[in-house]
Amino acid sequence: MSFWRFLKYERPYLQLHAAGVLIMAAVFYADSRSGWDWETFGYALLLQALMLACFFLYRYLKTVSSVKRMRDEDSEPLSLEAEACHAALEQLEREHLRALNDIQARQNEYYDFIVSWFHEIKTPIAVLRLMQQTEIDSKSLDEEISRVEHYVDQALYYAKLDSFNQDYEIVNCDLQALMMQVVKRHSKTFIFKKIRIKLEMEPIDVQSDPKWLQFILNQLITNSLKYTGEQGEITVAARVTPQEKLLTVRDNGIGIADKDVQRIFNRGFTGTAGRTQTHAKSTGMGLYLAQQLSNKLGHYITCESEAGRFTEMTVHFPRNYDPFLQLMKVRAED
Repeated sequence: MSFWRFLKYERPYLQLHAAGVLIMAAVFYADSRSGWDWETFGYALLLQALMLACFFLYRYLKTVSSVKRMRDEDSEPLSLEAEACHAALEQLEREHLRALNDIQARQNEYYDFIVSWFHEIKTPIAVLRLMQQTEIDSKSLDEEISRVEHYVDQALYYAKLDSFNQDYEIVNCDLQALMMQVVKRHSKTFIFKKIRIKLEMEPIDVQSDPKWLQFILNQLITNSLKYTGEQGEITVAARVTPQEKLLTVRDNGIGIADKDVQRIFNRGFTGTAGRTQTHAKSTGMGLYLAQQLSNKLGHYITCESEAGRFTEMTVHFPRNYDPFLQLMKVRAED
């Protein structure tokens, strides 16, 4: 470190010294009891200059030492400002480490999802190859193609989750129309598994993104179909309360164990049903994605279930939350 550069940052001390000299000269000049004594004044000035030089030398050596040891945790700051900067740097370092850990965790989670996704999508591909060698059943073919499409959509929406704010548009959506499209998409599965569908809903408008909301509804119907056996029943209903609008999807399938209900929206959680032989290849990402997308749109999903009896998923659309205004606020901040 250059000594002249050091003096540049020690300017307040030099200014203080100059002010002290001026005050001392004024005191000597204003003392009417004795005349102006240049020898005494020069001696005092010399002592002050010598003291200032020693002070700057000490400060310079301490500063050089502190700069060399600035990365040591036990280094002593030279000023309150340096202490505040040191604390701010430590805070930034902690935040940086947390950000790196979050990125690493997301990368690991993404890797785990991709691995499980590859394992899961291999099943319908293998079935399709087997169909090529045997007599093709159109119903089975459609079912396997639908499974492949669902897995591809799931991976696509998972990849877009972090950049969600760049790819959505809030408009008025007709819940009944969206749900009818989803049910129609799965009509062959309903017929193949002989599952009854009851629609107890009237046209209800909610503010959301139709593409993302349809994915959420599709995930709920897919789960109900997956865990409901033949001759089962799925009921879709909608109602309006003073606080919110609600859409429920209820099935009489295998249900969810009490210990798993609170964790079904966790990333990668498969639960007891997901670890059975029938559903051993479940990725546990569907409901996680549905909940994450719902939260980003200003909605949220709750679940009630009883093992062996029923599962009821409810999408809540709060009236006191306007995602369109939130979107305008985010764009204004950007």
